[in-house]
Amino acid sequence: RLETAWRNTVGREDVVLLPGDISWAMTLDEAKADLDFIAALPGKKVILRGNHDYWWSSVSKVRSALAPGIYALQNDCLALWGMAVVGTRGWTCPGSALFKPEEDQKLYERELIRLELSLKSAPPNVSKLCMLHYPPCNEKRQQSGFMDLLEAYGVERVIYGHLHGKSCKNAFEGNRNGVEYTLCSADHLAFSPKLIVEI
Repeated sequence: RLETAWRNTVGREDVVLLPGDISWAMTLDEAKADLDFIAALPGKKVILRGNHDYWWSSVSKVRSALAPGIYALQNDCLALWGMAVVGTRGWTCPGSALFKPEEDQKLYERELIRLELSLKSAPPNVSKLCMLHYPPCNEKRQQSGFMDLLEAYGVERVIYGHLHGKSCKNAFEGNRNGVEYTLCSADHLAFSPKLIVEI
């Protein structure tokens, strides 16, 4: 279903953003089949680590295993046609029912640092699109450190995943303080690519 929709939608020059949970594999060798499948599909691809991407050990190892046309994003950006794609995995935000300060605060703060590294690596005066795996805010839609950074650095669009099934109903989508947010989980999009921006 995904392959058919992808081939019917995506052209060779299009860029497809995949914000995490790329493969259920546990090792990079095991993930190779999924990565090769993605590589064989039309378009250029930008991937990001999700919480289930256990095979993603170090970004250098991942990049060396990727076929041409796939770029792994981590602590940096990819500049394309006057636009910078930035991003990080993200984490559960404070205020969420799932947030446990003793377990999550450190990871949340580390992901804020990673997002800022990515944002700082973007060329000046270009449009910025951010990929996150986790939602940018908690289920109460309270302002988060991720949103603060996205606004401070002038990001125009954010795509994210992580949420599936009934969880998608409470997802934040739309414009907030000048930033457009879109949930792009595969099942939320009926396994069909969604146009985010035309250049």
